[in-house]
Amino acid sequence: MNDYSIIEMTEEHIEEVLEISSMSFPIPWSRESFLKELLNMFAKYFVAVKDNEVIGYGGMWIIIDESHITNIAVHPDYRGMGVGENILKSMIHQCSLQRVNAMTLEVRKSNIPAQNLYRKYGFAEEGIRKAYYEDNHEDAIIMWKYY
Repeated sequence: MNDYSIIEMTEEHIEEVLEISSMSFPIPWSRESFLKELLNMFAKYFVAVKDNEVIGYGGMWIIIDESHITNIAVHPDYRGMGVGENILKSMIHQCSLQRVNAMTLEVRKSNIPAQNLYRKYGFAEEGIRKAYYEDNHEDAIIMWKYY
């Protein structure tokens, strides 16, 4: 399924992004959080769009030569079809355009599919944030990718 495109997120995508966020995370981001990110000069957000509908999104901060991935989420109807992977690839490509030499993220210790995806693209485990997630105090694995 590659009949979708990945474009930069704009305010017109917020409603659908909020819906995906609420279906994907125990504590979803607020409208205000996403609106602030769109105004943040360090933030870069992408959406996957199929038939004018957002089916996934991802965001990161790029500060000087490092990137911190804030989130990637895919609508449940489109999971397992490579949408998240293509969003990640778009983020990695953006980092190469901006001469980023390291990317980092936190991922739930229980989220094995995401960890496997990140490893596929060169991310490696470099630490643990104990009780990082507010909803259940699950540990986060800190992963880094270096260029």
